[in-house]
Amino acid sequence: MFLKRLMIENESVIIRDLQFRKGINLIIDETSTERKKESGNNVGKTTVLRLIDYCLGSSGKNIYKDPEFSSKSNSKIEEFLTINNICVTLVLKEDLDVRASREITIKRNFLKRTEKIIEVNGEKVKSGDFPENLKPEIFQTSIAKPTFKQIKAKNIRDEKNRLVNTIKVLDAYSKAEEYEALYLFWLGIELDVADRKQSLFSQRKMEENLQIRLKKENTISQIEQSLLVIDSEIEALEELKEKFIVNDSYLEDFDELNKVKSEINRLSTRISRLRMRKSLIEESVEELEKEVSNLDVERIRRLYDEAKALLPEVQRSFDDTLKFHNGMILEKQKFIEKELPVLESEISTLSGRMTELLRSEADISERLKKSGAMEEFQDLVVRLNSCYETKGTIEEQKRLWDSSIEKLSSICSEIEELDKGIDSLDEKIQERVSIFNKFFSKMSNDLYGEKYVLSADKNEKGYELNISNLIGNPGTGKKKGETAAFDLAYIKFADHMGIKCLHFVLQDQIENIHDNQISSILIDVVENMNCQYVLPVLKDKLPTDVATSKYEILSLSQSDKLFKV
Repeated sequence: MFLKRLMIENESVIIRDLQFRKGINLIIDETSTERKKESGNNVGKTTVLRLIDYCLGSSGKNIYKDPEFSSKSNSKIEEFLTINNICVTLVLKEDLDVRASREITIKRNFLKRTEKIIEVNGEKVKSGDFPENLKPEIFQTSIAKPTFKQIKAKNIRDEKNRLVNTIKVLDAYSKAEEYEALYLFWLGIELDVADRKQSLFSQRKMEENLQIRLKKENTISQIEQSLLVIDSEIEALEELKEKFIVNDSYLEDFDELNKVKSEINRLSTRISRLRMRKSLIEESVEELEKEVSNLDVERIRRLYDEAKALLPEVQRSFDDTLKFHNGMILEKQKFIEKELPVLESEISTLSGRMTELLRSEADISERLKKSGAMEEFQDLVVRLNSCYETKGTIEEQKRLWDSSIEKLSSICSEIEELDKGIDSLDEKIQERVSIFNKFFSKMSNDLYGEKYVLSADKNEKGYELNISNLIGNPGTGKKKGETAAFDLAYIKFADHMGIKCLHFVLQDQIENIHDNQISSILIDVVENMNCQYVLPVLKDKLPTDVATSKYEILSLSQSDKLFKV
């Protein structure tokens, strides 16, 4: 898919209408660097990229908020977008050279609830279904993972994490199994197991945490040995019990007592199980409460600012991290607390029934005592009840252990089977990587005289991709050159392999690349490829041999900003 058109309008006026071409598409800032009081910032160059991203499913917050300082908003732009009901329409086309080729038209506004507009090819789409319904339209696949958002991440490099990381293009919270699914998809290997694998990893973590909590009480060996001891004690007491049978009336009472005790034992086991479950939930809630951060935000923000000065690659503010962390913890807490009222109600009901049974047991025991069993029998009943209650508690612990061990074994076996299925494709994976490197190494060599190499390495969490070269880590400019080489080489690779892909790359901050490489990328490479390279750039920062007027699709300045406000 290629970019064909991006239109910004309100209900009656077209504010911008951008027509994209194959090859280089420059969004030029005409602000002169010679006039020191003027700046090329905040005219809307990068916003064009973010509007495209918005039409492809992003939240759109980075259109009026700085990703690094999300608490700070450009209220003027935010109000303009909502008060004027600004709509953005993006048209994608399968082949710009074929007039009749398939098109996808996406339209969105910035309002909420009933006034929200999300349309694909003129049909309204629910927020929950968007943008995942674009995945089969664009990539012609029905697999659950990777998501559409993950697939498009490397094609829209407007924020720092995707500008400094060539292949680690997802957010900081993404897991190894998510990257594995994405990397295999890039290589044209579609396995509908990624969603299941991610679910299994989460389940495995839950069972491992449960066993850690259980170990605080008793190990499985301690439980098994305790059961042997308590069973032996119960057996001995049951033998003593037989000595108290002295007449028929006593035997009837004794049979009734056995039934009552059996019911007491059953209820005791059930109550112990429920209390164990309740205890584990309360412990989990307590642990989650401890995880909620209540730090001095202002003090930590100053530390973040200092860290930012030393480490520019820091992506998120402390407020973002704190808010996300606490939000996730509170949601988990709400989820696990929902079961507590049900447990407490059932425990209360069963405890009431237990009280009735114990009263009945006492009445029967009193009759037996009057029948001649005397105080020894009463003492025996108490000791037996205590043993049965202890056994019920231990058996519940054992049940939890056995269940967790069985579940964990089953989970690990399924993960192992899924990994075997992926491992069986190793030869195919390495072959695909080898084909990709033919394009990638040549592209990087043409740009820098250095051959970058992609590798697919297997570890305990799955496959991961890595990039290496012969001289160590590249500098900032070369890193962006490496990223450009990777993105462009991937389009060539995908076309060669017949893999559906986005044929456009949106890249910000190309000014950091040396003039020689900018010229090579734009003139020698992109113009001879079946792709689009969309770049927001200061005009004065472009090499003199780049014909700006030939590639320009939009010109902005301090007096003519993107939204004209």
